[in-house]
Amino acid sequence: MKTINGGSAVQGGYYLSKSHWEIFPIAHDGEKLPGASSEHYVKVPTAAAIGLMPVLGGLMVVFLPFIGLYLAAKTAAGGVSGAFNRSAQDLAATITPGWAPGAAHMTGKATEEKKVEGEKAEDAKLAELAKEVEEKRNA
Repeated sequence: MKTINGGSAVQGGYYLSKSHWEIFPIAHDGEKLPGASSEHYVKVPTAAAIGLMPVLGGLMVVFLPFIGLYLAAKTAAGGVSGAFNRSAQDLAATITPGWAPGAAHMTGKATEEKKVEGEKAEDAKLAELAKEVEEKRNA
């Protein structure tokens, strides 16, 4: 079947839109098909159009309730998931550590032995410094 773009001048007859599944009657030769040039149409014989119209109408009647149920379920699920999303964001905001300028968080943890050795070295330096200060005061 030959596809015709929207906005094209065509001969009179019936044209089926591939994207909307709708039949458009064109009364006179040279009239343009509705829609943008990206929309595609197929010319349908008159007998096929007469048989196709009740089928398309019946499909709409059958699927319209399902479309309504789908949209209602989608809306309800969006509200529920939105509530969980907001509460998760609130929880994350309360447990996230605050900003501490100058703090180094990626330095790793010192082992107990290194802490004890470091403290002993600092104590020895402090004792030596205290002794030096005391000597200078007494002099």
